[in-house]
Amino acid sequence: MSTGHQLAASISVHKTEATLFFTLLQLTVIVLAGRIGGILAKRVGQSPAVGEIIIGILLGPSLFGLLAPDVFDYVFRSAPPEPMQILSQIGLILLMFQIGIEFDFSHLSERHNRKAVSRVALAGLAAPFALGLTFGWVSAPELSPQADRLASGLFIATAFSITALPILGRIMIEFELTRRPIGVIAISAAAINDVVGWLLLALVTTLTLSRFDALEFGTKVVLVALVMAVAWYGLRPLMKLAVRRTRHHGHLSPHLMGLLLAAIFLCAMATYKLGIFAIFGGFVMGVLVHDEHELVKAWKERIGHFVSVFFLPIFFTYTGLRTNIGGLDTASLWGWCILTTLLATLGKFGGTYVAARSCGLGHAESSVLGIMMNTRALMELIVINVGYDLGVISQDMFTMLVLMAIVSTVVTTPGLRRWLPRMGLPVPGRSAPDQPAPEQARQTP
Repeated sequence: MSTGHQLAASISVHKTEATLFFTLLQLTVIVLAGRIGGILAKRVGQSPAVGEIIIGILLGPSLFGLLAPDVFDYVFRSAPPEPMQILSQIGLILLMFQIGIEFDFSHLSERHNRKAVSRVALAGLAAPFALGLTFGWVSAPELSPQADRLASGLFIATAFSITALPILGRIMIEFELTRRPIGVIAISAAAINDVVGWLLLALVTTLTLSRFDALEFGTKVVLVALVMAVAWYGLRPLMKLAVRRTRHHGHLSPHLMGLLLAAIFLCAMATYKLGIFAIFGGFVMGVLVHDEHELVKAWKERIGHFVSVFFLPIFFTYTGLRTNIGGLDTASLWGWCILTTLLATLGKFGGTYVAARSCGLGHAESSVLGIMMNTRALMELIVINVGYDLGVISQDMFTMLVLMAIVSTVVTTPGLRRWLPRMGLPVPGRSAPDQPAPEQARQTP
């Protein structure tokens, strides 16, 4: 080998090692910070995901980059961003798969309280979507001038409409609401919101990527529907067969886990090739196998915890690096930010509250439903990252929506602690004498 080739190889190895060093440094900081954020959140009565989201924001230019810019640049700017971006996207694909397998479709066929569920679900979608579309259309020239007004409005409308079903489910377990009528209504309506929300996101993404060309949009929709049909009638039976063939004394083999990972990535590649984001493929695969309980259990035991501990904080920090609260440096921008949060809350909480009252629920019960349906968290961050990647929302609008997602999630726990006693329901961890007298509300139908 010539001296020139040896020198080039040496430089290449050095660059690779340097990139690896800084990637490992970033991962060390992210994973440890995520654990600390989760622990602190639990200590103040919040979901661990809330702490991880906030820590992710603080690791970005909003705090870390502001207080220690040199150290921030050394940790997060010394190497190309591609390794962390790829890890974030792989993690998001696996997270979307987990969202798919955790989805309980039995809620959608729940007969009890069907009137309340249908009204709450409809109002919890229609009201925030209408407000978000109007707000996005009006604010786009000011906040996202680079974007098409309709595209910006549609993404903000979708972001306003989403409910964070996984985190809401965990909060309901903590408050022992899963078996109560109010909990059944909330989780069923949120499930419908999630199904429609993801369909909306896929549809709006397809519409935006087709540049609102009717023929191109129609072609993409047909292709997506075709892939879904092939996955449901072709891939789903194959996965079920693989589960049966690899079952051994009630355990599933490592070979099946490898096959499942390959299937997830193939689905992600398929949706990417269709012109929509690869993360949708992860969700589709999760839905395909959600009723294979042994497979779901094996995934959670062997891979799920690693995804939550490793990949979830990476996604939150990746979002945090894109979020610059310091960029909202004028009273006007903070006014827009407050208005964003108020309108999102008004649409979700207000729409749910009015629908619940129209079904005969009391003030406290309707308030509890509104608070729970307004929880956004991780789901919101996924939507707005897609919008940001497409360029239909600016960094300022991205930051505003991140803050709205945090606020809507943080207020859920204290809101439930305030209103559940007024329904006559106990709050776990609070002594009975501290419980206010229940308000005279109508019985949940």
